[in-house]
Amino acid sequence: QVQVTESGGGLVQPGGSLNLSCTASGLDFGDYAMGWFRQRPGKEREGVACISWSGDTPYYADSVKGRFTIFKDYAKETTYLRMNNLKREDTAMYYCAADRSRAYCSTTWKRGGRTSAHWGQGTQVTVSS
Repeated sequence: QVQVTESGGGLVQPGGSLNLSCTASGLDFGDYAMGWFRQRPGKEREGVACISWSGDTPYYADSVKGRFTIFKDYAKETTYLRMNNLKREDTAMYYCAADRSRAYCSTTWKRGGRTSAHWGQGTQVTVSS
């Protein structure tokens, strides 16, 4: 019943910007924390950004701080990841996940989100000139 879907990926030049969207249907959006993750070929999945159910507790990986912004639009029930000043190293498959855990962003997300309750299928981001 629950469906998580990412969109907005594509090809962008280094230094450019890209916005990713995540929709989560079949759940109470206001009661879920949302996390963004990425996985590069041959590397472990890593959390890049996370936001609590309230939308007031953002978390970021050190590698994206100051460049990425996560936020929730409750009216549209959509979670966004705004990526600025993209680098080639940001190239990866980006995933969105939803979880009701009150401590999700400070626990599961930091460990790579492996046990997240609901996952999307991912959207590819490629940074290249």
